[in-house]
Amino acid sequence: MKKAFFLILFLTNIFKGESQPANCTFSPPRVTIHFGTGDIKDVNKEVLDNYDRVSGYCPTDGHYTYTSYTSGCFRNDWFTLTEDHTLGDVDGNMMLINASDRSGPFLVTTIKGLKSNTTYEFGAWMMNVCKISDKCPFPLLPTITVRLETVAGKFVAQFRTGELARREAPGWTQYRALFTTPVSPIDLTLTMIDNSPGGCGNDFALDDITFRECIVPPVVTARKKSVTKVRKKLVAQSSPVKKVIRTTEKKSSENLEIVRTQENSTIPVAPVVKQSPLALPVIPAALTTRANPLIKQIETEPGNIRIDLYDNGDIDGDTVSIYHNNSLLIANAGLTAKPVTFRIVVDGDHPHHELIMVANNLGSIPPNTSLMVVTAAGKRYEVFISSSEQKNAKVIVELKK
Repeated sequence: MKKAFFLILFLTNIFKGESQPANCTFSPPRVTIHFGTGDIKDVNKEVLDNYDRVSGYCPTDGHYTYTSYTSGCFRNDWFTLTEDHTLGDVDGNMMLINASDRSGPFLVTTIKGLKSNTTYEFGAWMMNVCKISDKCPFPLLPTITVRLETVAGKFVAQFRTGELARREAPGWTQYRALFTTPVSPIDLTLTMIDNSPGGCGNDFALDDITFRECIVPPVVTARKKSVTKVRKKLVAQSSPVKKVIRTTEKKSSENLEIVRTQENSTIPVAPVVKQSPLALPVIPAALTTRANPLIKQIETEPGNIRIDLYDNGDIDGDTVSIYHNNSLLIANAGLTAKPVTFRIVVDGDHPHHELIMVANNLGSIPPNTSLMVVTAAGKRYEVFISSSEQKNAKVIVELKK
C-alpha cells in the first residue's frame, strides 16, 4: 500500500529488468515517484508558469491534480479510470494533466540519492486519457520532453516521448531511457514538458517515475561439459512438462495485470491494457547544448507548406543545419541569394512541426543571419533569424484549431 511519503529510496538486491541493454541488469528503483495516496504535498518544487494545481478528478485547461480515478469528465470525452498504474496499492494517486494553451513544464522536482558517475534508467508510465471521437478529428497530441540537469542548471540528459496517441481503450505505456550522472555527487532537477499547446486530445496521466541503476555483471567463463552430461540433458529435455499458472489477482510484474472492474457500476469501464515499454529517442546534442528560443509560431490550414531559406544581408558563407521535430532534415546547407527549399505537410495526422535552425558557422560577418519565408494556405510569412554557437532559433508551424 502506498504511504503519504511518496518519494522512496530503494537500496536492495539486484533485479533483472526486461528490455534491458546488452551486458546490463537493473537494480530495483533507487528513486520512485508514485504520487502517494490522498491529499499529498505538491511534487512540484516551484510555482509553474502555465500550470496550477487543483483538487478533484477532472482538472480544466492548464491545471493538474493528484487523483486515484476519473469519471465522466467533460461529457465523457475522457476515459473513466478506476485506479492508477501502481500495482498493489489502494486508492493510490496518479498525476492527471489537462494541457495548458501554451506549451511548458508541468512537473519540476528534485531527485536525490543517485550515485555519481553512474548509468541509470529513467522510466515513466503515461497514458493519453482522451477518447477517440468525432468531436476531435484533429487532436493536438501530447509530446513530452524529459530533461535532467543539476540543481545549478548544468545539462545532464534530455529525451522525448513522441506523441502520446489516443487509443480505443485506456492503456498505460512505459517510456525508458539511459543516462549517466555527473562525476560529482549532486542532486538533479527533473523537468517534464508538454511540447504541444492545449486543445482536444492533449490530456494525459502520469505515474510511477523510476530511476534504476544499470549494473554490468562480471564476465563468467563457461566450463566445458562432458558428452555424457550433455546427452543426459538432451534426454531430459525430450519430455517437456507444461506448467499452468492460474491468476486471480494482480501480479507484481510491469507487463502483466489482471484488471478488476467494478460490479453494479452504471458507467461501463474499459479494461486497462499495458503497452510494451518504449525507448525514448535521444535529442541531438546540437539542440540540447544551446538555447532554443521561439522566434515565430504560425497557425495554418491543412495543406503543403513551402519553406525557403536565404542569407539575410551580405552573402558571407553562412551554413546551417535544420532539424524537424528533433530529426536532422538538412545538413550544412550554404545560405545564398538562391533559396534552400523544403516542404512539410500540415494535417490531422501531422499537426505540429518544430523547426530548429542550427548555425554550423558564423560566416565572415557574425552572427549567422538568415531569412525564412513560409508560404502556407496562400499566405507568406517572413521570419528573420539570427543564430550563433550558443543559440539556435526555433519556428513552430501547426494546424489551426
